[in-house]
Amino acid sequence: MLEGLSQYIVTGLTVGATYAMVALGFSIIYNASDVVNFSQGEFVMTGAMSAITFVGLGLPMPIAILAAVAVTVIVGILLEKLAIEPAKNASVVTTIIITIGASIFLRGLALVIWGKDIKALPHFSGEKTIAVAGATILPQHLWIMFGAGITFFVLWYFFEKTILGMAMRASSYNKKAASLVGINVKKILLVAYALAAALGAIAGTLIAPITFMTYNSGVMLGLKGFCAAILGGMGSSIGAVAGGILLGLIESFSSGYISSGYKDAISFFLILAVLFLHPSGLFGKKDIERV
Repeated sequence: MLEGLSQYIVTGLTVGATYAMVALGFSIIYNASDVVNFSQGEFVMTGAMSAITFVGLGLPMPIAILAAVAVTVIVGILLEKLAIEPAKNASVVTTIIITIGASIFLRGLALVIWGKDIKALPHFSGEKTIAVAGATILPQHLWIMFGAGITFFVLWYFFEKTILGMAMRASSYNKKAASLVGINVKKILLVAYALAAALGAIAGTLIAPITFMTYNSGVMLGLKGFCAAILGGMGSSIGAVAGGILLGLIESFSSGYISSGYKDAISFFLILAVLFLHPSGLFGKKDIERV
């Protein structure tokens, strides 16, 4: 029983760290524009598939990952410039529909580029397992948790200690007031999409060695990241991390003690319960607009 418990915790933390990074991407764009970007999952897929391609071309793993992040950031910037910015006066619902359309477009483009084949990155540090407290851990699990931890710290430093980060926070609190004090809200939105795309790409490259990727892998990852953001409170960075970790643990324990076939259903049922009983989530604002 103890061995099983340790394994479920490790698995839950690994999966939860991934969900948390995806959820942070949702929160960053939501804070910048009050819009839920439903193409966030495609950023994860693009980052992973690009890294796999670059490694296949012979690039060293670190260079391939950096190149994949750069490609995904360019995709995020193009999405904002070509689809979001022209619709700047559109309603929130219309903009959300645009992001859904962008998601479908990116999946179609990925199908054309990479086909339907299942692909994976090589493990960063081999596949020799490590036994810790009765749990069997792959080195890639540690890479995911370590990478997520570093990412969360860098984001905290960015938002708390840098001028651009503080400008983004000010814009999320009150866009009109921010523009009155000289903050370029239009630029902030562009940075938000670039940052969300980078987060998605990092998450994708970290999980690609243990989660086989295809052109449509971003759909479920995006939904789980959205669920984590809702659970923690849309717009809350702390909530995104907490929601992702909690969702990962719930899925892991559901798979272990109930059935792996029900883990997705249990996750989505939990989100529906949160929306009905506490729509603002664990750390979200109370005045959430319903759309």
